[in-house]
Amino acid sequence: MARSTHTVTNQPPPLTGYDVFGADRALVAAVERHLAPELLDGALDELSGLGRTSGSAQVQEWGVLANENPPRLRTHDRYGNRVDEVEFHPAWHRLLGKGVSAGLTAAWARPGGHVRRAAAFLVWTQVEAGNGCPLSMTHAAVPALRTDPALAAEWEPRLTSTVYDREPRPAGQKAGALFGMAMTEKQGGSDVRANTTAARPLAEAGTYELTGHKWFCSAPMSDGFLVLAQAPEGLTCFLVPRVLADGTRNTFLIQRLKDKLGNRSNASAEVELDGTWARRVGEEGRGVRTIIGMVAATRLDCVLGSAGLMRQAVAQAVHHTSYREAFGGKLVDKPLMRNVLADLALESEAATTLALRLAAAYDDGGEQERAFLRLAVPAAKYWVTKRCTPVAVEAAECLGGNGYVEESGLPRLVRESPLNSIWEGAGNVQALDVLRALQREPQALNAYLQEVGRARGADHRLDAAIKGLLTELADLEGIEARARRLAERLALVLQGSLLVRFAPPAVADAFCAARLGGDAGAAFGTLPHTLDLASVVERARPVV
Repeated sequence: MARSTHTVTNQPPPLTGYDVFGADRALVAAVERHLAPELLDGALDELSGLGRTSGSAQVQEWGVLANENPPRLRTHDRYGNRVDEVEFHPAWHRLLGKGVSAGLTAAWARPGGHVRRAAAFLVWTQVEAGNGCPLSMTHAAVPALRTDPALAAEWEPRLTSTVYDREPRPAGQKAGALFGMAMTEKQGGSDVRANTTAARPLAEAGTYELTGHKWFCSAPMSDGFLVLAQAPEGLTCFLVPRVLADGTRNTFLIQRLKDKLGNRSNASAEVELDGTWARRVGEEGRGVRTIIGMVAATRLDCVLGSAGLMRQAVAQAVHHTSYREAFGGKLVDKPLMRNVLADLALESEAATTLALRLAAAYDDGGEQERAFLRLAVPAAKYWVTKRCTPVAVEAAECLGGNGYVEESGLPRLVRESPLNSIWEGAGNVQALDVLRALQREPQALNAYLQEVGRARGADHRLDAAIKGLLTELADLEGIEARARRLAERLALVLQGSLLVRFAPPAVADAFCAARLGGDAGAAFGTLPHTLDLASVVERARPVV
């Protein structure tokens, strides 16, 4: 029998067995703020249930297993028949099933659905981010399908179902279905107008045969896909079912799965379309306009996903330092560590508050809110997703060497953290989209300014930032080269205005001082020491 050489002390307990939703004060406050009173009790119960599930040791273990056992491509069966199937570890199916049953594809089907789903998505991302991809694609496909009422009537009930049916059968025989997306090609990337996939009309109205390739197909195991291809009248959107109505497999040839930096549990593929049957979605030649609703919804999910990753990173850092002792006391009580933690907490709360405000705009659906989203979504997608990686890396450092070890969970967060900035249009694409909104849709800027103007007069640093932003907008010289700077300022001013209106004074004061007033350095942990940093950190601490 091996003898013990020492007694283990001064090691924090695992962050498990807690309500991930209820422990996030900023998220709970946002849900309470944006949901109608008659919906609130039911939503809070539902979200707390998901929060407890997310915080359980068993479900967290599923997340570990899904990433340690990534998907495998099986192109042929034992008899040599082409099947093009992606095999997943059972933990993946358990996670995806939980996500579907929690309503993460059902936002369009119930009152307050976008706020409720946004909060749930932010919580569920903290367990395992990879299964968020098919959940996001399925949710986001609905606005694109609504451009064709017949298609929407057929497919929307399946996509908004809370039943996870993984079997490859005709969609008409399934109680629930998932959607993927295949837009980009090798030669074009984000420039989808450079796509060369050809769509040849068939005899049946609205049906086509597609031939070409897709460089990046999200969720290739799905029941259907939205695909862009060149029809006779130009770039057009199509629905490609995985299995045809007669039970035969559609031609959807998976060439290989991508070997990605992070997001290891989720399959992303390169596919070939060779005489693939498809139905047109929207008008010929209007593919980008048809798909734009899906793009906007997935971009909001990138904001939510990054907010979730940041929240989990901050929760782990505050939890660790609340238990770990060094140099005569708890790390969380050391002034320098407290400064770092408070700085990280500011970033997390600002991201959460902004993300839920965008979701509430979707629920409202009015013209003013639609105009607001047109500018706020690309600005938020640009900035929030870019902040995720430095937050995750700094949070890992708060754990010291433990944060560099896989068992801590922080390395998985670090690997995942750049993804939302790259997918659904990288930084330059978002910044240029901000410019397009400013130049072509003046109502978008008006709606944005009305939103931030609601906090005018409450903080002199915010007022100065709004004034500086207006000066930036008035100067069109070299505007494209300044697009990133402009997107950043739009996002920061919007975050500041929301925090000034809704966050505790200590949080709003620290954010305005550091992010708008310039009273901080380039690294985290450089906040003015005169701020109430202890209150900021305590607000971020997950109560187990």
